[in-house]
Amino acid sequence: ETTELGNKKELKSMPFITYLSGLLTAQMLSDDHLISGVEIHCEEKGRCPSTCHLCRRPGKEQLSPTPVLLEINRVVPLYALIQDNDTREAFKGALMSSYWCSGKGDVIEDWCRCDLNAFDENGLPNCSPLPPPVLRLSPSVEPSSTVVSLEWLDVQPAIGTKVSDYVLQHKKVDEYTDTDLYTGESLSFADDLLSGLATSCVAAGRSHGDVPESSLYSVIFKCLEPDGLYKFTLYAVDTRGRHSELSTVTLRTACPLVDDSKAEEIADKIYNLYNGYTSGKEQQTAYNTLMEVSASMLFRVQHHYNSHYEKFGDFVWRSEDELGPRKAHLILRRLEKVSSHCSTLLRSAYIQSRTETMPYLFCRSEEVRPPGVVWYSILRDTKVTCEEKMVSMLRNTYGESKGR
Repeated sequence: ETTELGNKKELKSMPFITYLSGLLTAQMLSDDHLISGVEIHCEEKGRCPSTCHLCRRPGKEQLSPTPVLLEINRVVPLYALIQDNDTREAFKGALMSSYWCSGKGDVIEDWCRCDLNAFDENGLPNCSPLPPPVLRLSPSVEPSSTVVSLEWLDVQPAIGTKVSDYVLQHKKVDEYTDTDLYTGESLSFADDLLSGLATSCVAAGRSHGDVPESSLYSVIFKCLEPDGLYKFTLYAVDTRGRHSELSTVTLRTACPLVDDSKAEEIADKIYNLYNGYTSGKEQQTAYNTLMEVSASMLFRVQHHYNSHYEKFGDFVWRSEDELGPRKAHLILRRLEKVSSHCSTLLRSAYIQSRTETMPYLFCRSEEVRPPGVVWYSILRDTKVTCEEKMVSMLRNTYGESKGR
C-alpha cells in the first residue's frame, strides 16, 4: 500500500495477520471466494488469529500451542541442523570464531588466525583473549611460619591462545615499603622454577589432590619470615609475549616458633639474676641473655616472668631498675616487632610445639632452554618429572590448658 505525499510515494508495511484481518473486514475473504495467491493452512503447532473463521473446526475450539521454530530431540551442535553444506560450514566457522577467537578471527586446527584489524596497541594479535590465572593457597598444605604453598589451574584453552609461561612475584610488605615502587622478586615458572634454579627456598611442585596433574601448577616457598605479611602476584604469558591480568594473594605467615619450656627457664634465670643485690656481671649476663633471644621468645619470657614473679615488680619495671633505662629500652623495643595477632597468642597459658610432615611432589623440566634466548615454547608440552618428598613443618599450638 502506498500513499502519495506530493511527488513522493511512501511505502507502508503491515503484519500479515493485520492484512488478513483487513481482508475479512472488507468481506473479501470467504470459503467461496479466496484471493488469488493467498493460502491458509491451520496446523496443530500454529495459532490462528481469533478473527480467522477458517480455523474454527468442530472439536478444535481450544487454541493450539505456541509455534516452535525447531524441535531438537537429540544433543547435536547447532550447525549440524543445517543441511546445506556451504551454509553449514560457514555457520560452524562463525560459531567457532565467536567462541574461541572473540569473533575476530578464524579457527585453524587448535589456534586462532586473527583478522587484520584484531591487533592491540603493541601490534600483537588479540583475537584470542588470554584469561588470567587464579592464584590460591594450596588446600592440602596449611601455611606455617616459614612455608607456604600456592597453586593455580592452567588457563590455556583447548583452542586459541597458547600459554608459554607463568610469572610469579612475591614480596614482604611492611610499613617501610612502598608497595607500588617495590616489585619484589620475580620468578619465571618455566625458566627459573622448573629448571631447578630456585630449589633451595622456592620450588615448582604439585600438592596431592583430585585435580589432574596436567592442569594444576604449584609453587612452594620454604624460607619465609615468621609473622610476615607477604604479597604474591601471578600472571600468564602466551607464545606471542602477551601478559594476562594479575591475580593476587596476600597473607600473613604463622607466628614464630617458641620453645615454651625454654622461655620459662629463661624467665626463672632472669628473676634469679634480678633478685637481691645485682652485680655488674649479673646485669651484663641478664642483658646478653635477653638480647640473644628472638622478639617472640622475649615476649614469652616476659609473660612467664609476670605470671610467676609480678609481686616483686613486673618485668619492664625490674629491667629498667636493674639494667638502667638505656639497656632496658634496647631490650623492650624489640617487643614492638611482634604483631598484635601473635601478641594475643603468646599470652596463652600453654604453648606446645609439634612437627608435621606433608607429602609434596617436586617437579623439574627435562628440557634445557638456550640461555639468553627468548623462548616462547608451549608450557603444556614441556616434559616434567616429579619426585615425591616429605616437607617438614614446625607448628605451635596454643591453649588454656595442657594437651589442647
